[in-house]
Amino acid sequence: MKKCRITVIRKASYPDLSARYENPIAHACDMAEGQVFMANGWQKPEGLCQSAWDTMSPFVLALSHGGGNFYDGWMKNPRSAMISCNDGFRPVSFLIEALDEEVE
Repeated sequence: MKKCRITVIRKASYPDLSARYENPIAHACDMAEGQVFMANGWQKPEGLCQSAWDTMSPFVLALSHGGGNFYDGWMKNPRSAMISCNDGFRPVSFLIEALDEEVE
């Protein structure tokens, strides 16, 4: 089983939607662009948002077991996926890449 690198690529924010639909949240997201997490197969990396993990874990699991080429050539690198968390007010985009390094 291969390790996967998860990199925070972009954070977006839609304050107009938050103002219209969301109850105020003082502390919603700790992710920072450029932040990197290492996943050992199906294990959620420490510090990674649970909601983001719930969205990306099927892709991490597939990539760590040699899968890839999702949706018939969606990504330039077939051993990767670009996944966003499911927060419609503050979506975060993550690049998931299978590495050659084996899980210990």
